[in-house]
Amino acid sequence: MGHLLLQGGAEFKGRMAASDREALARCGGTDGAVFIIPTAAVPDNNHQRAGGNGERWFRSLGAVRVQVLDLVDRRAANDPAIAAQLQPGSLFYMLGGFPGFLARTLAGSVVWSAIRAALDRGAVLAGSSAGAMVMCDLFYDPAQADIATGLGVLPNACVLPHHDTFGRQWVALLRPQMPQATLIGIDEETGVIGHLEENEWMVYGRGTVTLYRPDGMTARFPNGMVFHF
Repeated sequence: MGHLLLQGGAEFKGRMAASDREALARCGGTDGAVFIIPTAAVPDNNHQRAGGNGERWFRSLGAVRVQVLDLVDRRAANDPAIAAQLQPGSLFYMLGGFPGFLARTLAGSVVWSAIRAALDRGAVLAGSSAGAMVMCDLFYDPAQADIATGLGVLPNACVLPHHDTFGRQWVALLRPQMPQATLIGIDEETGVIGHLEENEWMVYGRGTVTLYRPDGMTARFPNGMVFHF
């Protein structure tokens, strides 16, 4: 089983470099194949710019094999040729944007099956903002003002990105609807990475990670702190 990196948003601006470097280290170093997935940015036609930013960012960290996937719709997500490209992948990074579109595009697709297979082999799966939200069983889709089904990598949890700006406002809305889930508030320019099997998570970045536990307790973890769900 591999590693999961969840980030709160405002990626590629330098303040989350530590968590991105840690992700590279866990996937085997800068020689590993890095795939940028800009799907969540398609609805506002921002995927090319955002994907390019991601590619330049990881190359600035020393990664030498970085590719932006042309994953813009459901047809592409079910393209065997695109799925075949992912076989050597060691780090998959999902950008921010529209979580509902991202989840609908990937769920049950051959590309998602290839990513999950790589994760099972020990790869790193990363997501910022919308990319982090869809990792859970359920997520809040602000475009629909409703709860939607995610990709199920992290069970019994719901990620609230941009927690220090607007994400914390979702707590009161979601707590009654997800009484058994741990709500994970992640500040902007902040990331948390953990091994899925070991369930040990470390915080990186300028902000904090806030856990709203099902028992009503709240815990906050700043840079360098380790916690377990």
